[in-house]
Amino acid sequence: MTTPSPFTVAHRRYVQSLYRRILNNELDWIVDRSLWRGKAIAIRAEFERNRNVHDPRELATILEKAEADLDSRKHPDPYRPPEAVDGVKWYRNIPPPLGPIFDFEKFNRDHALGHH
Repeated sequence: MTTPSPFTVAHRRYVQSLYRRILNNELDWIVDRSLWRGKAIAIRAEFERNRNVHDPRELATILEKAEADLDSRKHPDPYRPPEAVDGVKWYRNIPPPLGPIFDFEKFNRDHALGHH
């Protein structure tokens, strides 16, 4: 993704979008909001630390690194809103079965033959 030139409205929107995408990606990894909040504060501090960088080359380097970090941490199965086509309402993220899997066919065969 190409970054817009710094100090423009497009640049500001790009940085805001990057910030939101990073936060949403972290929320995909950390479901518990109380744990996610600490990570969100750390992300915000990182953005604030770079707020006063005015050198376009340094800004481009910082933003490229942030995009690369986001790409490397992308969640393989991100959360989707319930009403979305592939959302969680449609059992996209069903939990795995608990306990041993029961072999119903063997059970039925044994009981049909009279083995208890």
